[in-house]
Amino acid sequence: MQVDLKNKTILLGVTGSISAYKACDLARLFIKAGARVHVVMTPGAERFVSALTFEALTRNPVLTESSESWASELNHIEIGKKCDVFVIAPATANTINKLSKGIADTLLTQAALAYAGPMLVAPSANTQMLQNHYTAGSIKMLEVNDYTIIQPQKKLLACGDVGSGALAEPAEIFFETARVLLKEAFWEDRRIVVTGGGTREKIDEVRYISNFSSGKMAKALCLSLYLKGADVCYITTAAKEGLPQNIYTVEVDDTAELLEYTQDAIRIAKKGKMAKASLNSPDARRLIQKEPYLFMVAAVSDFTPKYPQKGKLKKSILGDTWNLELKPTPDILSSLNKEGITTIAFKAEMDSECGLANAAALLEKKNVDAVCYNFLKNSKSFGTDDNEITFITKDGQIVLEKADKLTLSGYILEQAKALLHE
Repeated sequence: MQVDLKNKTILLGVTGSISAYKACDLARLFIKAGARVHVVMTPGAERFVSALTFEALTRNPVLTESSESWASELNHIEIGKKCDVFVIAPATANTINKLSKGIADTLLTQAALAYAGPMLVAPSANTQMLQNHYTAGSIKMLEVNDYTIIQPQKKLLACGDVGSGALAEPAEIFFETARVLLKEAFWEDRRIVVTGGGTREKIDEVRYISNFSSGKMAKALCLSLYLKGADVCYITTAAKEGLPQNIYTVEVDDTAELLEYTQDAIRIAKKGKMAKASLNSPDARRLIQKEPYLFMVAAVSDFTPKYPQKGKLKKSILGDTWNLELKPTPDILSSLNKEGITTIAFKAEMDSECGLANAAALLEKKNVDAVCYNFLKNSKSFGTDDNEITFITKDGQIVLEKADKLTLSGYILEQAKALLHE
């Protein structure tokens, strides 16, 4: 899924950590997404990666102690003025402590002090250096001052110690940066529940009944929502691969589990909602929890084995024929308490004549606010990277043009916004 950062400009700060080489991969991700990238390096960073490497990647001159010029915009005051976000990755313990105290003895810390936009810091240092009370206090101070801290990984460090201190994966830093750049006031901090994938109804310990759903549409929706600033809970039978680690994910198998965890997620999403009428001051109104959303994208099996077996059924015991007795699965959308949550169902059909009408009927039949209708030609229509959706509400139908699923998710969310008048 390709995130679009066109017309965005990023200032990437690189400090003297062994993981400085990973900043090259991060720069590539930004550029691949269409962003313009400018780089500022400390003298320590130049010991690990040359400025020429970043110039080749970004096609922009790199700000270093030797390249700073007051005859151009390549200086610590001007370079940040054209940038939408400042990302320091990797950030050493030394730089973190300087940033929190306002010390500006390198071009990078000078640029940070002069920068007025959003700041992200991705620490990378020995575990004890980061856990030292001075550094820990500095990180807290940066968070208080609205810096976004991208937590390091716990793994074998370059020094030989095992612990938290390795730079977050470039993809994670990319996602957190994109989230800062793409967040929208409507979706920011709004609680969202998304279900995805095809349920697996157990026959025995090695066999199950399922469907061809890939979960790609649900994953695209999760990513789009997360990048817009939403608080996403993803309940899925499919893998989380390719999504930000900070998306809270619950893995389930069958319909019963999906129902149980979706009920819990909705209850949590609605918890603490306050009545607007009881709050008068602007400060109080800002504390009101926004109405949550449920995107029911999961492909739920209609039937499940009536008597799932322990262990593995032997072919020799079953014989030449096998009659499998089934029972209906719970109707999740009908079972959920949807009061206080905007619900959008997804409906896939292969009936070209009645499919659209069947999808529209869900509005009343399942008591949902909207339906995303997807016409499938055959089983090969599953798992594609693009899709076309008809967005159905009581007020009408809108055909959302065929696009990759992340772009299509953006179209769906624009329609979903119109369902509320906050």
